[in-house]
Amino acid sequence: MVKNHIDIITLGCSKNLVDSEQLIKQLASNGYTVSHDPEKVKGEIVVVNTCGFIGDAKEESINMILELCEAKKHKKIGKIIVMGCLSERYMADLEGELPEVDKFYGKFNWKQLISDLGKNYRSDLALERVLTTPKHYAYIKIAEGCNRACSYCAIPIITGHYHSRPIEEIVNEIKLLVSQGVKEFQIIAQDLSYYGLDLYKEMKLAELIERISDVPGVEWIRLHYAYPSKFPMNVLKVMRERDNVCKYMDIALQHISDNMLTKMRRNVTKQQTLDLIKAMREEVPGIHIRTTLLVGHPGETEDDFNQLLEFVKEAKFERMGAFAYSEEEGTYAAKTYKDDIGEDVKQERLDAVMAIQERVAAESNQSKVGKIFKVIIDKDEGDYYVGRTQFDSPEVDPEVLIEKSKDLKIGEFYQVLITDAETFELFGTVQ
Repeated sequence: MVKNHIDIITLGCSKNLVDSEQLIKQLASNGYTVSHDPEKVKGEIVVVNTCGFIGDAKEESINMILELCEAKKHKKIGKIIVMGCLSERYMADLEGELPEVDKFYGKFNWKQLISDLGKNYRSDLALERVLTTPKHYAYIKIAEGCNRACSYCAIPIITGHYHSRPIEEIVNEIKLLVSQGVKEFQIIAQDLSYYGLDLYKEMKLAELIERISDVPGVEWIRLHYAYPSKFPMNVLKVMRERDNVCKYMDIALQHISDNMLTKMRRNVTKQQTLDLIKAMREEVPGIHIRTTLLVGHPGETEDDFNQLLEFVKEAKFERMGAFAYSEEEGTYAAKTYKDDIGEDVKQERLDAVMAIQERVAAESNQSKVGKIFKVIIDKDEGDYYVGRTQFDSPEVDPEVLIEKSKDLKIGEFYQVLITDAETFELFGTVQ
């Protein structure tokens, strides 16, 4: 193991990643050498930032901790520290079952970790972090928590009530990151729609995005994780009128049948959902909508599922993911419904939904052939430069592969002619 070296491993979502980046900055400012997601852990201390959202994520977190316990046993590492959503939710259980772990922290008290190491948390660096993403883009977390009460979701149990960050604080963070070379910002929260209501007594997402858009040097702003109920429609005007606000909306719809929307406690109807999608496409011509759907929730009938299939065919979401219901203890669904749909049926439904979406995605990509798009270059990989259009978020959306006929710079924008398309990739040449 390497003295004065800390390895940080981040599991789960981009919101966790922001926490890890802030922690890295604090540790580095206190004299530690820090590695993020190293191929091989070697630190005197290893910190695991865990996810506790669904079964697979929890299993991944537990398996990682067990691997580290084995490494500690063989003296390859020193201390193990666990933080994040899993330990926020199951602190007492984990402490009892994993005595090899030196210290557990929740999702919100990780600052205590600094003082427990005998160091000082530097409040003057509260807005700073060490980016683990390519230096031209960053995730901006504008809120914590969630006030919704969806039947299947444990996130409000883990994160508590919604808490918006002040607009000025967010804008100052954006300005700081721009000064460091960041051009593209992924705006994230568990629920973007609710932003500002707790702090300002009215929804302020549109105003926030306008303020960010006004910062010189901000080239792209992309919005992630809106909620359909009480969606702030005025943000669509901002998206339409501001060139640096990407025509992209990530909004989790989960289902379309009124029966399932009611059982899921989504506080929205089928017709309201259809009207919202129509309004998005009318208000922002060319918008790309990313959504997430849930199959196999207790009580989902064949008719409910067939409505969902038709919805996917008709709505033609440019980007879509889906997952099968997994019972989460403590949720309304776990306490109220019997998990009455077999795992094989859930998988069949998931496969059927994604098969339709694959065709929709292929058509969407094919429609771009012969057109020119502004593309940012993320990396140099083999025979290609790899980039994205405004319609593509990092890690989850299609990439543009550009043959190396010219020298391109990572983090720069180019006009690219799309010459060919596959289901999840585009090919192009720089103009």
